[in-house]
Amino acid sequence: MIRRWNPVDLAPPIGQYSHLAAVPADHELVFISGQVGVLEDGALSGPDAESQTRQALTNIERLLESMDAGPEQLVKLLTLVSGTEHLEGYRAAREDVFASWYPGGDWPAHSLAVVAALAAPELTVEIEGIAAVPRR
Repeated sequence: MIRRWNPVDLAPPIGQYSHLAAVPADHELVFISGQVGVLEDGALSGPDAESQTRQALTNIERLLESMDAGPEQLVKLLTLVSGTEHLEGYRAAREDVFASWYPGGDWPAHSLAVVAALAAPELTVEIEGIAAVPRR
């Protein structure tokens, strides 16, 4: 089982993440490339950060399912948001999805960066991850 925690002698996280996460020896680390808000057919899920965040997280969930894993196996996420104007939509979608994925608040380690742009001008959010999947 992945262990996530926040040391008591450090300020608590300022968002939905844990300061530390540790992977048991019987797990394999899997690196998930940055996912954007594109549907299965390659079309953009919508022009806004909220719809793109929901789709990017759905894509991550599907990738995990392809390995018989789930969001509980996520150890670390890195989110890139293309401009502060997209933070509100990103946070709304993340909070909603995380409430479903982590009802007890046992969130993975997570970093958020606001960047000038992503790979295409219509993209507002990109999320990459590291998962710990039990060895088979």
